Amino acid sequence: MPRFFGGKRVLLIVLVLVSASFLSGAGMARRVLARGDDYENLRVFTEVLSLVQSNYVEDMENKKLVEGAIKGMLKTLDPHTSYMPPEMYKEMQVETEGQFGGLGIEITIRDDNLTVVSPIEDTPAFRAGLKSGDRILKIDGEPTKDISLIDAVRKMRGPRGTPVTVTIMREDFEAPKDFTITRDVIKIRSVSHRKLDDDIGYVKLRNFHKTTADELEEALHDLEEQKITGLVLDLRNNPGGLLNQAVDIVDKFVSKEQLIVYTQGRVRNQNMRFSSKGDHPHLEYPLVVLVNNGSASASEIVAGALQDHGRGIVLGTQTFGKGSVQTIIPLSDGSGLRLTTARYYTPKGFLIQGKGISPDIKVENKPIEKAEAPQPPRKMIREKDLPNYLDQEKKDKEESEGKPERQPSDPESRAGTPTPEDDLQLQRAVELLKGWTIIKKTLPMTQAAQAGTK
Repeated sequence: MPRFFGGKRVLLIVLVLVSASFLSGAGMARRVLARGDDYENLRVFTEVLSLVQSNYVEDMENKKLVEGAIKGMLKTLDPHTSYMPPEMYKEMQVETEGQFGGLGIEITIRDDNLTVVSPIEDTPAFRAGLKSGDRILKIDGEPTKDISLIDAVRKMRGPRGTPVTVTIMREDFEAPKDFTITRDVIKIRSVSHRKLDDDIGYVKLRNFHKTTADELEEALHDLEEQKITGLVLDLRNNPGGLLNQAVDIVDKFVSKEQLIVYTQGRVRNQNMRFSSKGDHPHLEYPLVVLVNNGSASASEIVAGALQDHGRGIVLGTQTFGKGSVQTIIPLSDGSGLRLTTARYYTPKGFLIQGKGISPDIKVENKPIEKAEAPQPPRKMIREKDLPNYLDQEKKDKEESEGKPERQPSDPESRAGTPTPEDDLQLQRAVELLKGWTIIKKTLPMTQAAQAGTK
């Protein structure tokens, strides 16, 4: 996941760095003490802490007890709020550079199980065959039950060339299977591109780190020199990243002063609006945006904005539904707090959190001609499947009142990126763009014929 550096303010879809004064210790203390009953609750906490220190069967470090209390408190909130010890807080900064040592997978906790959200393309985990929805039961033989995301990341990262064995359980496995994967430097170039047949351009965005928008500009320039007539923007299995990069990418495809995304939180300074500058938009050709269950966070901002402005057709399956903003708050001892502080909305005011982006055209990657026997659809994880996900109570209320979600789609039938011959989503996108090119050629003749009959 993308991170940030030092005191420099960087906007992220998952992380927004603010000054330490946002929740200073003194300010928090005054806020807590002003709440009457909360002071009594804090007294109970100190009593428990004192009793553990004095009477527990083994002597415990105060720091360990306090960290445990903090982690327990944050665990009652949404799944994206967490405490980061100093070493993990420093480690976060590495990923924004797009380079770190590890396996190359995005993970989360689902139903108390360590679960793969999606493998990053062209990484050891991707090449080993890990898939979205895989449950990681063990890491190097150690069970992952009750493991934190931070500890899981720490166990799977390491020097290049060293092996790590993950024990995977998949729905179609009869028993858990070990995958021994050799760590590598996960140096991710966000953007890859190529020209397809019939002058259709193809751009794949793997994530959103600090150079993604610049990489995309280079790719578009190269494709435009090759005289493309349409573009496929592939956001499938893209877990997200920096918010400013998502904004800059949408900016490349819409005209000036168009609202791209806005956020709303409880605190005024979390209410922000991001609009396009429209300096050099690429408006010459039609656009199809590919999404799936692995498209999350910043990917959903891009897809939602292009969809709302009618700039592109969104094709694929329902996205993940990660629509909350986290703020990283540096703490006095070098640790950090990642706190959910706002929700983000598409230009037309659609809340993505827990629901995701509904494609304009639903296409699942399930090659009918190769299906041997009917298989039950594989349940893919989304934001709303995570424990304590934000807006859980709102969802339960809507369901009890019979309010349906906006255009819900069925679960995807397969995970990961299929081979080109099986990629029905890409094939359909190319067909749409080719069809549009043909229609444009016939329009002048149709208009001329109509003018001649007047």
